[in-house]
Amino acid sequence: MNNNRVLWLSPDDPPDRFPPISAALHEPDGLLAAGGDLSTERLLFAYRSGIFPWYDDGQPLLWWSPDPRCVFMPGDLHISRRLQRELRRSTAEIRINTAFSDVIRACAEPRRSEQGTWITPEMIKAYEGLHRSEWAHSIEVWQSGELTGGLYGLAIGKAFFGESMFSLTPNASKLALLYLAAQLKARNLDLLDCQVVSSHLLSLGARIVPRSEFLHSLKTACDPAVPFVHSPERPIACSELLSA
Repeated sequence: MNNNRVLWLSPDDPPDRFPPISAALHEPDGLLAAGGDLSTERLLFAYRSGIFPWYDDGQPLLWWSPDPRCVFMPGDLHISRRLQRELRRSTAEIRINTAFSDVIRACAEPRRSEQGTWITPEMIKAYEGLHRSEWAHSIEVWQSGELTGGLYGLAIGKAFFGESMFSLTPNASKLALLYLAAQLKARNLDLLDCQVVSSHLLSLGARIVPRSEFLHSLKTACDPAVPFVHSPERPIACSELLSA
């Protein structure tokens, strides 16, 4: 890859037909391969290997493994005093996997600061399939019976791979992230992968780690490679997350 050539995958190639991670391009950072398909088997192999798909509508399917990586580890999430006060007064609640399709479609809506979306109809169909197979999950924030924010991603073993989040009310996506932080703290999860670095995630306590360190952590977190999500029997009041 460092010779600026990207391996092209065929949909007929086996799911593990990826080049070594070390072959990912430096510019654009982490581009590893193109083509293939979004089959459940290929996606699961990719995530366990530190690879994820990300492409715009009209582009070929692109596969990435950037260096460095942005992650949350146990105890990383920073809750500001202002957010703590809001949580104590909040009447919102967290639900898990009750509206996956609504969450991924809300995440696919274009942002004011962006043109278009990378969550294409093909991606939605693939991740809905992962959800039916109990690999993909939605963390939802509900207020007065209305879905006001949340996030979705994959959970393999004790690793959660966050894909996207949305908020229709202030801080709603942060509340969903706080639920995952509670799972990290309880050691139901070992790491939360944010994929790429952003100032917003860093302000919440995410850390930047070398890709080699991330891949080392991933081997332990994804072993055994089984579906996982902590599914409470009842909705969780957001105010409860402060004591989680």
